[in-house]
This record gives sequence, structure tokens and C-alpha cells, in this order.
Amino acid sequence: MKPVNVGLLGLGTVGGGTFNVLSRNAEEITRRAGRGIRITHAAAREYDAGSLPGIDDISVTDDAFSVVDNPDIDIVIELIGGYEPARELVLKAIANGKHVVTANKALIALHGNEIFAAAQEQGVMVAFEAAVAGGIPIIKAIREGLAANQIQWLAGIINGTGNFILTEMRDKGRDFDDVLKEAQALGYAEADPTFDIEGIDAAHKLTILASLAFGIPLQFDKVYTEGISRITREDVNYAGELGYRIKHLGYTRRTAEGIEMRVHPTLIPERRLIANVDGVMNAVLVNADAVGPTLYYGAGAGAEPTASAVVADVVDVVRVLTADPENRVPHLAFQPDSLTDTPVLDMEDISTAYYLRMQVSDKPGVMADITRILGDAGISIEAILQKEPAAGAERASVILLTHVVKERRMNRAISQIEALDSIDGSVTRIRLEHLNVD
Repeated sequence: MKPVNVGLLGLGTVGGGTFNVLSRNAEEITRRAGRGIRITHAAAREYDAGSLPGIDDISVTDDAFSVVDNPDIDIVIELIGGYEPARELVLKAIANGKHVVTANKALIALHGNEIFAAAQEQGVMVAFEAAVAGGIPIIKAIREGLAANQIQWLAGIINGTGNFILTEMRDKGRDFDDVLKEAQALGYAEADPTFDIEGIDAAHKLTILASLAFGIPLQFDKVYTEGISRITREDVNYAGELGYRIKHLGYTRRTAEGIEMRVHPTLIPERRLIANVDGVMNAVLVNADAVGPTLYYGAGAGAEPTASAVVADVVDVVRVLTADPENRVPHLAFQPDSLTDTPVLDMEDISTAYYLRMQVSDKPGVMADITRILGDAGISIEAILQKEPAAGAERASVILLTHVVKERRMNRAISQIEALDSIDGSVTRIRLEHLNVD
């Protein structure tokens, strides 16, 4: 049978890994796909030919549009990243009747609705397993393996850079800024680390996971996003004393009122498996009604782990090249006409527990004022940790864990606490999820 011709856009870290995996495992991949798969054309402005054995045997150009317009190409793999020209290239490939595989989570999160509608009209596939959690097959698990279930919630450590920073802060007592510099030196963080440390990268991925889990359109603009740059080593240590670990968590849940979608630092009980996912590793915990909790763990980035997911998508596309488009697995797990308009909740309308840390005057009556404010707001306290002031200091650290309460009420209570004369500065607030699966 005639081999399937692939055009590869991008020969950077993931593009190079994809080229090498397809070349090295060509025989095994052919056995799985039922047809040969060969990269015949690639587009890249710069690449390291020495690290890509066989690259001289294909046509390489700096004009990506010439690849998507080539009539001999069956599948386009988009690995250049970013919003533009990636969006234009993908839409052009679809218009030309080509199937698309991408690892671009930003593109899918912001423009996926438009892209999938165009693909549906043209009868082609857009596969994006590598867009979330690198080599972990979480999209396939949700879209296919858990198709019999109603998914109740999922929680993910889906950015390796943030997880590396928090792990180093906990294990070695280091400060955030110090670890960030090391992450940049190691290549885990970009020179501008904003997307990683402020949660934007994780929010892109959570947008995709929530759509797959609950059958809603992609809505990146409705994800509440909070970064980890204000987490201190004191917070990490206090959380540990109370039996928790701080993770930069992506969390989405179906409630009677709507869908929660949020990314923020989160205390998780240290006994939970996901709390023990360290370094640059990723993990996603899914709780569903029939199967219960399932945990997916592995490398969330890197050349060959991500290439593993890219090539798996190519194999899937090749397997169904001759299938009736109506009988393919839908892009967002649910048939396009079955997506719902379930509202996404505003952050003030979600309910969770909280960790609160504040600097207070070391004098009688302070705790009474704080507990009165919380009590008046209907907020009950689960645990209190009070640290004695350092020698000669007049301020002490007080740490509180609360029971579950609506964020709106907590916001009002924090404002009132911060207004007390006995409180120095702002109250540090970190949300807490027990991730119970009973």
C-alpha cells in the first residue's frame, strides 16, 4: 500500500524528536499503522542537521506555506508553536483537505473551536494529543478510554517548570527567585518565564481537558489563572508541618451550578499520590463515576516524550484515513452538535478550603478578632499553627486552615482581617483541595 506522506512544520526540539522517532521506529510504526509513514517535506528557518540523521534525504524549506500547499502531502504536523502563523497554516492545510497533527496547546485553547469546525466541514482530522502533558496519553484516555463515564472532576500538575520550582523549594529550602534562575539555566524555563510561572501554559492545557471531560466549547478566557511567584519557602514549610504539599494545580469540576476551571497554587494532602509528583514530571488525576479515580503520570515535556504523542496521533490518523468522517472519534470527545452551553463559574462562585497566613501583633485579643471575622462570615477553622515571634520581634506568623467555603465570602473576610490594626501587610491565601474520591 502506498506510504502516507507527511509534511513537518518545525525542526526544533519537538520537531527534531518527531523526525528521529519516525525514522528510528519506522518498521514498528508501519506494523501498527498498517501503512508506511514517511516525512517527505519539512519547513524550518534553522535546524541542527547533525542531530537529524537522514534529514538530507527530504526536502527542507523555510517556506511553511509551500509545505501545506503541496498536493503530495497527506498529513501536516504543526510544531512551530504560538498563535500565528500557526493558526493560518493549520487552517490552510485543512482547506487543502489535509489532516493535521499539532502539539500547540495555545493554538487549540484559543482557536480550537474555529479549527475543529473547519476540519468537520472538510472531513479531515485534527489530532492534538501532544498539546497536553507531553508524552502522557491523557487526551486519548479521556476521549476514548473513559467514554463510558461521567467525569466528575480532574486535577493536573500540567506544567513541569512550576512543579520543579515548588519541589526544589520544599526539598532544599530554597527561595523562588533562586530556583527560577536554575530552571532557566537548565532549560526548563524560558528567558521570559511568564507563561510557566503565572499559570498561562497550564490554563491552555486545562481549557482542553475541561472541554474533553464535560463536552463544552473551548473557553480559555474563562479559566481563573494565578501563578506561583508569591509562594515563599515559609508557605512551603508551613504546609508541610500541617501535612500538605503545595502544587501548581489545574482543576476543573462539574457542579450543579456550572463548570469550574481554575489554575492556582493548591495545598494537597501529602498522602495523595499526585502530591508526590515531583520535579519536571506531570500527572493528571481523573475522577469518574464508573471507573473511579485514575492517575496518569509521566514526562510532560522533552523532545522524544512529546514526539511519542505526536507520532501516536499520526498513526491514529493513518489508521482511519479511509474511514467515514461521521464515524471518527470527535475532536472534543462529544459529537459537535452535542456540545453544551453549561456555564463556566466565576472564581467568586467556587467553593474550596483555604490556607491563610498572616503577620500579627504579638498581643492579646488578636486571635479573637480574626476568629470573630471568620465566624461572622460562616467560615469554620480546621487547624491553627501559630509561630512565636523571633527574638526582639513584635510580629508573629499565624497560619489557618479553613473548611470549604465560597470564595466570595472568603474575599470579604480577608478584606476585613487586613483592615485590622493588628495585621501587618496582606494575608497570604492559598486554596486547598483534599481531592477526595469517595
